[in-house]
Amino acid sequence: WTGASRGNIVPSRLFDLTGRIALVTGSTKGIGQALARGLAEHGATVVVNGRTAAAVDATVAALEADGFKAHGAVFDVTDPQAVAKAVEAIEKDVGPIEILVNNAGMQFRTPLEDFPEEKWEELLRTNVSSVFYVGKAVAKHMIQRGHGKIINIASVQSELARPSIAPYTATKGAVRNLTRGMATDWARHGLQVNAIAPGYFKTPLTQTLIDNAEFSSWLAKRTPAGRWGNVEELVGIAVFLSGDASSFVNGQTIHVDGGITASI
Repeated sequence: WTGASRGNIVPSRLFDLTGRIALVTGSTKGIGQALARGLAEHGATVVVNGRTAAAVDATVAALEADGFKAHGAVFDVTDPQAVAKAVEAIEKDVGPIEILVNNAGMQFRTPLEDFPEEKWEELLRTNVSSVFYVGKAVAKHMIQRGHGKIINIASVQSELARPSIAPYTATKGAVRNLTRGMATDWARHGLQVNAIAPGYFKTPLTQTLIDNAEFSSWLAKRTPAGRWGNVEELVGIAVFLSGDASSFVNGQTIHVDGGITASI
């Protein structure tokens, strides 16, 4: 890692995560699970996070069954005290967190004029506050070590809006700017903080849209690639942002969306 900070990167190490510990929040399903597996495939020891012990244990077991190194960490990313305690435990019992993927998130769809206030608050806690809480707790250790990678999961909705998801759009716009702020504060300490902005991917979060034939038809026409994305297609950019190849990339939000934000 120190070679990257001197600008003297060994090509064979550009995408090699061997020996690095990666915490992926919300990684028992969907995008988070795919990213955890993808980082493990490139050599990282992954720490699987979720609020349900059974789901965390099942994901860890599946990774271990395939020969990967994995640990579980059951905690609620919206609880700052629980986050701080969990990060300290991981640092002590597993090792230094060198890669953090802030993936935990939620969606709720309803017309804006009818949007429940409690769901607005829940979206803010889950999609924005969690990034701040976990990012801050992990960054304190990274700063002491002089290096670290933080990847926040934004969205195509960091740039675009659709009917019935205005609050979600607001939270993902906040994630994009929080990423910029984290990079601005922490780059001088050797951290790289970037965001991945997925387009429309097949996940449990989007299942209702996948099942909607009219929406899926519209999406295929609206997206230059002509289809939904598969979660495995996010692994490459996550590995890039986690490794030495991105040693001078900071504060960026990279869209992986089949071209939807590039066309009208």
